[in-house]
Amino acid sequence: MATAAARWNHVWVGTETGILKGVNLQRKQAANFTAGGQPRREESVSALCWGAGGETQILVGCADRTVKHFSTEDGIFQGQRHCPGGEGTFRGLAQADGTIITCVDSGILRVWHDNDNDKDISSDPLLEVRVGPGVCRMRQDPAYPHVVATGGKENALKMWDLQGSEEPVFRAKNVRNDWLDLRVPIWDQDIQFLPGSQKLVTCTGYHQVRVYDPASPQRRPVLETTYGEYPLTAMTLTPGGNSVIVGNTHGQLAEIDLRQGRLLGCLKGLAGSVRGLQCHPSKPLLASCGLDRVLRIHRIQNPRGLEHKVYLKSQLNCLLLSDRDNWEDEPREPQEPNKVPLEDKETDELWASLEAAAKRKLSDLEQTQGALQTRRRKKKRPGSTSP
Repeated sequence: MATAAARWNHVWVGTETGILKGVNLQRKQAANFTAGGQPRREESVSALCWGAGGETQILVGCADRTVKHFSTEDGIFQGQRHCPGGEGTFRGLAQADGTIITCVDSGILRVWHDNDNDKDISSDPLLEVRVGPGVCRMRQDPAYPHVVATGGKENALKMWDLQGSEEPVFRAKNVRNDWLDLRVPIWDQDIQFLPGSQKLVTCTGYHQVRVYDPASPQRRPVLETTYGEYPLTAMTLTPGGNSVIVGNTHGQLAEIDLRQGRLLGCLKGLAGSVRGLQCHPSKPLLASCGLDRVLRIHRIQNPRGLEHKVYLKSQLNCLLLSDRDNWEDEPREPQEPNKVPLEDKETDELWASLEAAAKRKLSDLEQTQGALQTRRRKKKRPGSTSP
């Protein structure tokens, strides 16, 4: 796909091999974009977010602690910034008011200047906050970009105001001991801010979904429910904001009602651990990706079902779904005759080889069955005498 058509991609996916993939669902095509020309696992993409220009720029957080700037208008990388400090990969990436917000596994949250081309700007961070070790997710509040929430393994949910003090404005309290009077372990895997309120919702590695209200006198969850038996790894809000869709390590997807804590329905099709989920803000569509290397688009309203399925060849870590409403407004470009994308050629060759092998096996089976029937007819021939 030409770089000029990158702006019309509907989904952007970050891979384990360091490739940023743009997927056009109308054309059923996927394109690869790399900063250095060749993919490197050292540059594995662990976080994605929109840049200061909205959907014209993507910030790509890589395992080597660089944040790359990708232009969707030009289809090229336009610079990068090195963001050192702490240990582990990026567990959250955001931008606010000309700054970049990063957070890594070891719990170092830093705010950086976004202008990487200005040599006069210091490479030191503007702000550093220690949010605690074992971070699994940092999430930005869409309504208040300077507010973020963090959580992880044995690292309880906290909400931070990056324009205020270095202490959290809200610190969740662990739930009460279980029926054996044993402490319940903490493992927040993903966080979302509920629109139109101060509430937050988390999913945990112990298959729990919890709602917290910082305005409530209690710091414990105001609602808790469970789904399945496996760790929940990703979560997204539905367009109405009254429910969430969660995914677990076995590829199971489910919609949970946040008002009553009940299961609304399940989605099928995934075969590996879910790494990224995002709903379209106005359309009833859900994008999902994971370790089975397939991007899927589900319809989340009745009739539920799979709308699109794209095999992307690499393990997928994260995704961004375009917010635009009219996906069909892409201008038609003349296509060269007999031009087939490389991925389609590989797929066609694979299926052709499988079909040929199946035909050979079927032909051999038919010949074997024919020979057996001939032998049986000879044995049962009329007038034959037994010795």
